[in-house]
Amino acid sequence: MREGVGPPLRRVLRQLVASGGGRDPDAVVEPAPVLAPGDVFRRFWPYTRGQRRWLLPLTAFGLVGPLADGAELWLFKVVVDEVLVPRNLTPFLWVAPAYVGLVLVSGILGFADDMTSTFVSERFLVALRTDVFRHVQGLSPAFFERQRLGDVLARITGDVDAVETFLLSGVADVLYYVLRLGVFLGLLFYLRWDLTLLALFIVPLFWGTARHFSRLVKEASRERRRRGGSLAAVAEESLDNVTLVQAYNRQGWEQRRFERENLGKFHAAMASARVRAVYRPLVELIEVSGALAVLGLGTWKLTQGQLSLGGLLVFVALIGKLYGPVRDLSRLGTTFYAASASAERIAELLDQRPEVAESSRARRIARARGDIEFDGVFFRYPRGGPESADGAPAPAASWALHDVSFHVSPGETLALVGASGAGKSTVAKLQLRFYDPDLGTVRLDGTDLRDLALTDVRANLAAVLQETLVLHATIRENIAYGRPGATDAEIEAAARAADADEFVRSLPEGYDTVVGQRGRTLSGGQCRRLAIARAMVRNAPVLLLDEPTAGLDVQSGRRIIEPLRRLMTGRTTVVISHDLLTVRDATRIVVLDRGRVVESGTHDELCLRGGTYARLYRLHAAGGTCATGGRVPRATER
Repeated sequence: MREGVGPPLRRVLRQLVASGGGRDPDAVVEPAPVLAPGDVFRRFWPYTRGQRRWLLPLTAFGLVGPLADGAELWLFKVVVDEVLVPRNLTPFLWVAPAYVGLVLVSGILGFADDMTSTFVSERFLVALRTDVFRHVQGLSPAFFERQRLGDVLARITGDVDAVETFLLSGVADVLYYVLRLGVFLGLLFYLRWDLTLLALFIVPLFWGTARHFSRLVKEASRERRRRGGSLAAVAEESLDNVTLVQAYNRQGWEQRRFERENLGKFHAAMASARVRAVYRPLVELIEVSGALAVLGLGTWKLTQGQLSLGGLLVFVALIGKLYGPVRDLSRLGTTFYAASASAERIAELLDQRPEVAESSRARRIARARGDIEFDGVFFRYPRGGPESADGAPAPAASWALHDVSFHVSPGETLALVGASGAGKSTVAKLQLRFYDPDLGTVRLDGTDLRDLALTDVRANLAAVLQETLVLHATIRENIAYGRPGATDAEIEAAARAADADEFVRSLPEGYDTVVGQRGRTLSGGQCRRLAIARAMVRNAPVLLLDEPTAGLDVQSGRRIIEPLRRLMTGRTTVVISHDLLTVRDATRIVVLDRGRVVESGTHDELCLRGGTYARLYRLHAAGGTCATGGRVPRATER
């Protein structure tokens, strides 16, 4: 009969889990790799190192608490057998204060246990969440280009909490339940060993039910966590681009996307609820069956004079106390499985590795001279290695940079120009060491960047990036972000040099004005001047300007030219620009086309050469002339 009922029941239960919670082919967030509970425990147990010493007092609280509960029940037996049945009030005179004392002791122990367990749990969460955040911040920009930011935030905030449940709270609960089980089991055997054995007959049913349902709970929990990450990712993306959404009247479409993921999470939550709704009545049925069996046998022994009324009542109460930890231990298995679904998502995050790794023999440098060299650099974005399967060089079309070489001496200015997709911004990413070249070398002061400490490489470089990055903070804090510890005088001097001081002082709170997320309360030109001030206060020997006038109108673009010149003075500068009118004064101009260096020289040399640079310059200069004192000859005239 068991073979005929078991498989259909399992199919029904799995259908309950799968209903509405199946995998979505258009999933925003993919499920994390599955880990066994033992692997999860081994992976995260080291994080408890600083909190393990608190397990001893928690164990002590867990031991004294059940003893106090047992003593209270024993006093109840005394009241029934020695006060109520014989109608003798004398024992009550010492039972009452003893009972009050036990209640006070239990209250004090409960307070100490709650405070200690909360302290331990929260300290663990602080340590783990900080470590996960530190790890994520150390990942390369490539990770954030392919990962949904909302899902990452959901893992750092929500999923970390579940890991604590799996480890510290779970371990403490196991110890607590085992101690309670031992105390109450000892009292039961002391009272009636035969009734105790009957009560223990149903324990295997608890464990068997819990083991079966735990797997189902984990499947439902894994889907629920994934849907939660998808929901956060959709919300973050939509709200972060709310201007675009409203400008194109895409609110309805975004709401449908959000609703789809929200319903997905709802279905996953309902699948989990259905499993738990089936599990709880089964456990209660098993518990009631055991209690009724004990009560039946105990009543028979009471009629035979083998057990007192107080003894029977206390025994039945102790059975409830015994089944409590048994039930909780079995339910803890389902909690562990549910928490392990979150732990899998955190483990997947921690398994991510940055695209660049610092060598164990990396050299530390102080202030660099600013000598930059690209030597035969080949690079392609990580969709494969630098060579094909047979070891031959990869096709040229697959390289973002192909045999790029140039040198910039300290104090010189190099301009990188070319059409969109030519590889200019890739040079900037290699200079910042967001990536390492597949072939060739990038050097600072003659040393391969891979042989230098990563923090020192970036400490010697100030960047004004194409996307002007402004924090939701005050103007003062935004400028000082370039060099923590900068004084107010240095901040204001940098703002004056960046031609930002005037508009800053015109704001209601001056330098203490909060500029909003991504500086949305400021104009594009104002944000760009703040970025220039931030680079100035950093005072690094190497300066990287990536499209410094991008997104600005002609007047705003021309207004920041002079602040840029002040910023470039005395620094090795690499300027990346589509606007060739801003790079005329560069010491050297390098023209990139499809990742290759096609021309190199000064503005006048390249204009006279009449090649790619001259053609691009005619597109930017009114009248099609190069500023060499003459007109650039057209192809038909040569």
